[in-house]
Amino acid sequence: MVSISGSKKLKRQMAPIFWGITRKDKRFIIAPRPGPHPHNMSIPSAVFLRDMLGVVYTLREAKAAIYDGSVKIDGVVRKSIHYGIGLMDIVQLKNMPSAYKMIPVKGKLLQPVPVSDDEVGKKLAKVTSKTIIKGGRTSLGFHDGRTMIIDDKEIHVGDSCILQVPKQKILNIIPLQKDCRILVIKGANAGESGTVQSVEEGTFILPRRVVLSLGERSIELPIDAVIAIPNNMGEIGEGQ
Repeated sequence: MVSISGSKKLKRQMAPIFWGITRKDKRFIIAPRPGPHPHNMSIPSAVFLRDMLGVVYTLREAKAAIYDGSVKIDGVVRKSIHYGIGLMDIVQLKNMPSAYKMIPVKGKLLQPVPVSDDEVGKKLAKVTSKTIIKGGRTSLGFHDGRTMIIDDKEIHVGDSCILQVPKQKILNIIPLQKDCRILVIKGANAGESGTVQSVEEGTFILPRRVVLSLGERSIELPIDAVIAIPNNMGEIGEGQ
């Protein structure tokens, strides 16, 4: 059998702060395996159940729930304790009344926020790549690793799409442009939302970036630190 690359364990001292784990416990903890989200921007499903949500008490209980198919991520059952749950993922748990969406909250990169039943089948995804392929069609890559081939060429890198999951159908497009609303997803301002004042094109030494207003402040951030969101935040479950 072919083995999957990546270490299965991680030193607790090296784990991201948003995991919310104790540091002076066992030396190692489960690590997320290579998957849809970056290693430092995701949390393993077993750690999510035990340490972040607290719905199980031990790793054995987490394994039993996951191997039993009790965890759905974006509408798909995931049976790996190492599966990395990341930004905007929708997590459903068997026999639990609420589903959760993973978003930044108050400086923490990822926190589970309950969402309504109407939001379970919708996911906000940021366009991170765009390629014109054979036949003149457009191939889009999203922040969660998924790809999609479409005929619409008006979608640009940095824009956001509301997807129907798991069918993977685009329901709405949110352009990253002046006066659109954004959510900061990285850095000290993670979890804050504001309005774009301008979009600055990249240069030889500077990435493409946005100037935005956060309350009474005006700051400049690279576009990989923000995501365009609907004007009605209830559509993606801000929960704040």
